[in-house]
Amino acid sequence: MLVNQSTPTSAGTIFHLIKTGAATTRAELARHTGASASTMALRIDELLQAGYIEESGEGASSGGRRPRNLAVRDAPEVVAGIDLGENHAIIVLLNRRGETVAQAVHEVSLRADPDTVLGALIQHVRQLTDATPGRTLAALAISLPGPLDARTGRLLSPTRMPGWSGVDVRERLEALSGIPSRASNDANSMALAEYAVREGSVRDLLFVKAGSGIGTGSIVDGSLYTGFRGVAGDISHTTLTNAPAIPCSCGRVGCLDMVASGSAIVESVRERGGEVASIDDVLGLAKQGHPGASEVLREAGRRIGEVLSTIVNFFNPQVLALGGLLATSDAFTAGVRQAIYTQCLPMTTDLLEISVAQAGRAAGAVGIAWDTLEKSLQPENVDAVLQLAGA
Repeated sequence: MLVNQSTPTSAGTIFHLIKTGAATTRAELARHTGASASTMALRIDELLQAGYIEESGEGASSGGRRPRNLAVRDAPEVVAGIDLGENHAIIVLLNRRGETVAQAVHEVSLRADPDTVLGALIQHVRQLTDATPGRTLAALAISLPGPLDARTGRLLSPTRMPGWSGVDVRERLEALSGIPSRASNDANSMALAEYAVREGSVRDLLFVKAGSGIGTGSIVDGSLYTGFRGVAGDISHTTLTNAPAIPCSCGRVGCLDMVASGSAIVESVRERGGEVASIDDVLGLAKQGHPGASEVLREAGRRIGEVLSTIVNFFNPQVLALGGLLATSDAFTAGVRQAIYTQCLPMTTDLLEISVAQAGRAAGAVGIAWDTLEKSLQPENVDAVLQLAGA
């Protein structure tokens, strides 16, 4: 609960300016806020004494003594981000500066019951934290391969998580760990990571996660957009025209998930005589020049691109970032590009960047952890902590 409201000259606001790089010296902060020298000195002293900032080197001189730069100070507390996949989990620890200080990968099975999976993940997080000298765990944040109801926090019929429907994962994590927790959809978490790694250079971004499942996350004017119920971007059950009438778990036929997801691609390659057990095998065949594997990957990209073209026409993003395992395939990305440039208006594509995502394999874990950290360091929250410390 917030205990005060930040002002343009509050310590929290000044910390935010330093954190974002908008102002890094006392003189720059005074110009941004209009604060007097005495007020600025008081606020900076508050932040220095509380350990939020530190002096780090000297800035450029405009005549006279060089100003001392101010920067975010690291702290023992870390936020753990967990990207829960169908067969594995990636765990990262982020410090106050948003830097990854530790990372690990563990095998999991979503066919186990939620408490068993979450209990194992908590144990892995604690082990990673204990193995990272000088670190303490402040929060848990998990990225999930399924839609969450924004009103209740519960998973909504996740296709690849049998036994998890209706589970409030955040609540379960907190109950099992005793640590403040958050939960989010994986595509949304990956979109946040992509936004963070581009450091504010992109305000409107559409992220596509294409792997075992298919989903999108949207950054609109610098903020994540999740829609009324929290399921914006769940395109996996969009019905395609002229698609094979393959029954889907949702009860319909011809869904995008049934013709373009990782499992669908594996099945298509098998039908063409390819001996593959996983999407990794398909990608390996394609790299070796196997025509059937490359053709299936290109067709999957084209199918996904068909759905994305409508979104691109409507949303008009600056960047379309392709993530997930399938985005490592040139044939797949070529199929997406073909559909986008064929079906979208030139005015929406002439400045559109279509590229493989920059956030990397740990994007889901990094994105949800970064967003959790960002929320905890908002000006009003920093002011609240300082007010309570001084009470």
